[in-house]
Amino acid sequence: MNQIINIWLKIDPSSLRVRLTLGVAGVSAFGLGSLAIWTSWKMQQILINGHKHNVEQIAERLPRDVQLYGEIMPSSAGLQKAINNLTTTNTFLWIKSSEHKILAKSLNWNQLSYTTAAELMSLTEMSVKPQVAKVSQRYFVLCSSALPIQDKTLGKLFVVQDVTSEQTIFLVIVRNLGIGSIVAIMTISVAIAFYIQHSLQPLRQLSQMTQIISLADLGQAQLYLDNAPSEVKELAKTFDMMLSRLSQSWEQERQFVSNVSHELRTPLTIVHGYLQSVLRRQNNLTPTQQEALETAALEAERTIRLLQHLLDLARADSGYLHLHKEPCVLNDLVAEVVSMAKKYSGRTIKIESTTQSIEVKIDYNRLKQVLLNLIDNAVKYSEADTPIILKLNQQGQEAIIQVCDQGCGIPLQEQSRIFERFYRVDEARDRSTGGYGLGLSIVKTFVEGMGGTVTVRSRMDQGSVFTITLPACSLLE
Repeated sequence: MNQIINIWLKIDPSSLRVRLTLGVAGVSAFGLGSLAIWTSWKMQQILINGHKHNVEQIAERLPRDVQLYGEIMPSSAGLQKAINNLTTTNTFLWIKSSEHKILAKSLNWNQLSYTTAAELMSLTEMSVKPQVAKVSQRYFVLCSSALPIQDKTLGKLFVVQDVTSEQTIFLVIVRNLGIGSIVAIMTISVAIAFYIQHSLQPLRQLSQMTQIISLADLGQAQLYLDNAPSEVKELAKTFDMMLSRLSQSWEQERQFVSNVSHELRTPLTIVHGYLQSVLRRQNNLTPTQQEALETAALEAERTIRLLQHLLDLARADSGYLHLHKEPCVLNDLVAEVVSMAKKYSGRTIKIESTTQSIEVKIDYNRLKQVLLNLIDNAVKYSEADTPIILKLNQQGQEAIIQVCDQGCGIPLQEQSRIFERFYRVDEARDRSTGGYGLGLSIVKTFVEGMGGTVTVRSRMDQGSVFTITLPACSLLE
């Protein structure tokens, strides 16, 4: 039962499969229901309407026969004679006076049980049009009409015909038709659901194929389905064309970024060098000139750093980012980074690590850049009187570095996007605090290039923890 409930909860009412299944099942139900109703109506005509017509004819003929026999014999004898002539095995007639006394009746009442006969005789009103009614567990076609004789109403004529067998057959047929229609609709619905599921399989395959296409696969990605309908094959072909255009566009953008970064970095480096040279001879400068040159040098340095980041990312995308990995002791690298960070930040930065040496095979300078970026972020987004802690330990074959701060934290909905390029949690921050949104993207690129992973865990107003996991190794390898 729980399995059925789970399957039911997984059904998406807005899916194409459910819509098609409900649509076709609805049309099938309407068609089968209409057929069942029409069949029931025809069966009623065949089994019952003939009896209704017969009863109606008897009610019309009896007054004429009574009048005819009344001319050649006494009225009571003529009345009985007319009734006897029209009586059949399952047809019962009787005449009641206005005082509800039986004036005459057919002679076949012994075929009915006493209870049924008494209940029929007690009836005082019947429809002029023949109707089917149930009396004492039996079914009869009932009809009544006035009996005029020589411009006088002798009484009321009652005509009934036993149709129990026919009505029973009709009800059985209607019930079987209903059950059969329901079973057929359910069977058709299940068959249609499986057929539609099978028919939509190429679309699901197409969706799964597109989900696994990464940025690096755009140029080589090609969607092809062997036994798919022509419409789905056409859709796959359209996807291939779109992926090809995306690949070309991405390659052009990547090449443009790489070229611009490379072309601008050299002249800016020269400008920055000249600015630093002038600043070193600051005795000839006024305070205003010195401030202007320092600002220009700072902005030049910031722009050079941005261009270097863009160039590194472009090289990584092109597969040309070469990491010089070599064995080293991670403890020494972390100690060196902390020493550097303390000098430029003036903040309290602590190291918490095990006494054992942790050995990894990495690009020494790139990992140093990664840790400096993370520490720089921690400095920017935490209060000056709070410490920044680097935790270093080894778990099995993994070396783990954690950069912890007690800053403002990162909203949960933003944590999955902070490693995207140019993404900044708070767009209102200026460049002096928020940067360009490339630092964490560079961190992710370098760490993954060294075979590791980087994650973040953060809570608002309680701080953030960036965790770098790298494969550990032995210096003897």
